[in-house]
Amino acid sequence: MAINFDKALGVHPQALILREKRSEVLASNLANADTPGYKARDLDFQAVLKKSMPANNTLERTQQGHISPNDRLLGATIMFRNPTQSSLDGNTVEDHIEQAKYAENAVQYQASLRFINGSFSGLMTAIRGE
Repeated sequence: MAINFDKALGVHPQALILREKRSEVLASNLANADTPGYKARDLDFQAVLKKSMPANNTLERTQQGHISPNDRLLGATIMFRNPTQSSLDGNTVEDHIEQAKYAENAVQYQASLRFINGSFSGLMTAIRGE
């Protein structure tokens, strides 16, 4: 019987690619914090999640503490961020927000790596027959 890695790993390999791209965008924002007229950007994860989900696969919240389908973050369209307070030179990068988003993205990247590691561990256990 063949192993279907797409089913075994789910959306996590694509999530790693998107998280890597988001890290680049957020790092670019931080690097241009003092560039006049620079507009902070981020990725739209909702669009890609909707495209990657099968049409018959519906998500529902079964417990109050669970993440609702609308709270999921996975996507790729680069969008401009609306600043809470832009500077006089037109720059919309807010260091504290960019640093928080970068840290959040790093944690989500690590979570995807752990999910993939767990999937491979499960597959290795099944192959060994333990």
